[in-house]
This record gives sequence, C-alpha cells and structure tokens, in this order.
Amino acid sequence: MDKLKEKIEEIVKKVKDDKDFASKFKANPTATVEEVLGVDIPDDKVEAIIDGVKAKLSNDKIMDAAKDVGNTIKGLFK
Repeated sequence: MDKLKEKIEEIVKKVKDDKDFASKFKANPTATVEEVLGVDIPDDKVEAIIDGVKAKLSNDKIMDAAKDVGNTIKGLFK
C-alpha cells in the first residue's frame, strides 16, 4: 500500500511540476501511469492509481483555494 501511495505522490508531483507531463496525463492517463511505473499492469490497478492522482490533485486545488479565501478575508480586517 505504501508503494502505491508513493507512486501516486510521484505522479502528482510530476503533473504539478511538468506541464508536458500534465498534458500527457490528461490525454492518456493509463499510458502515462504505465510509463512512470515502467511496467504494464492490470487495468484495475492502473485505474486505482489514476483515481488516486485525480483525487489528490482535486484535494490540493480545493486546499489552495481555501487558503486564498482565508488570506483574502484576513486582508479585509487589517
């Protein structure tokens, strides 16, 4: 399970840091995940990783937006 979590974190970092990689992931997430893993794995395992990456990216976007709102609100009361 830790290996799966590590791979999800690795892919999330690449998506955030590399626009070309992010485009590849968006266009063909299965091939992109298998490329990172270096092996062809069963579709259900790939889908689990893709779902984990998408969930992590969505969660990070929500947290960033919440921080921005919090900072804006703090700025109003200075």
